[in-house]
Amino acid sequence: MSELGFDPERLAMFLRTRLPGASGPARLARIGAGQSNPTFLLDIGERRLVLRKKPPGTILPSAHAVEREARVLQALAESRVPVPPVVLAEPSSEVIGTPFYLMERLEGRVITDNAMPGVAPSERRAMFVAMATTLAALHELDWRALGLGDYGRPEGYYARQVARWTRQWQAQRFRDLPDLERLAVWVDANLPADDGVAALCHGDFRLGNLMFHPTEPRVIAVLDWELSTIGHPLADLAYSALAWRSTPAQFQGLAGLDLASLGLPSEADYLAAYAAARRTPAPALTRFHHAFAAFRFAVILEGVAARARAGNAAAADAALVGELSRDFAAIGLAATD
Repeated sequence: MSELGFDPERLAMFLRTRLPGASGPARLARIGAGQSNPTFLLDIGERRLVLRKKPPGTILPSAHAVEREARVLQALAESRVPVPPVVLAEPSSEVIGTPFYLMERLEGRVITDNAMPGVAPSERRAMFVAMATTLAALHELDWRALGLGDYGRPEGYYARQVARWTRQWQAQRFRDLPDLERLAVWVDANLPADDGVAALCHGDFRLGNLMFHPTEPRVIAVLDWELSTIGHPLADLAYSALAWRSTPAQFQGLAGLDLASLGLPSEADYLAAYAAARRTPAPALTRFHHAFAAFRFAVILEGVAARARAGNAAAADAALVGELSRDFAAIGLAATD
């Protein structure tokens, strides 16, 4: 077994029988700082691809669903939301030990720091507007017409989500986090009434999961659809707004920075750009939406910490990243005031 966690020659043998232009050995390089599904650049013959797979080891039920990722990317291929083309999806674990799928490799910019170092200040606002516009386009899609009618249940979204993420936390719990405990109680006690609004939701919509054109401030691909489902659009919107509620030390957030001097929009500006891009009016965010977004992310980070503790995390810095669960629990509690 190679340091990749699987045999690249076995993968190459499989691809040579399945993909035109795939010949010779498979050359792989791990990319990204993601904490979930391992991602690799893959060159084989004349093909330039990206491979996404489930992590090794025991994982929670329904977690790391690369099969769902591949399905939603295929459904969105001709939509107004740009995504990388899927070239192959392998649901079995026989080839590399887990299910995986392959995408065409796109050339563009992926920016993980919300302050956008290295980007001209005059371009930064336009890129955040492009981000907001892309999210609005996603939420306006007719998901049933895209063949995603069974991709999730539109009714009772927040009640199910609070219950789900509370269960996820309890299933992986290995330490006491008083702020997260209090936040879990608060979101459960403050569930909003079901307003019947539903959309295809990305689930992890943030700057680092977008690819921008190499030289223009426009989005050419939305990446990492692992957590996508049919849900409430305000879940995506509030989650993306965490960038303004977290500090540079907390996933390169913007809190405490001089946004105007950096050419960056305020949270209100970003939310206004989203609302302006919607064809149908979007409900307003409330304390609950901001608190739930932080609660959910804190639980996800606890999952990262738990995987690091078990030795099957997808990234080398998983233990450090997992510690940020405390920070986002505190951010969530602050939103309840």
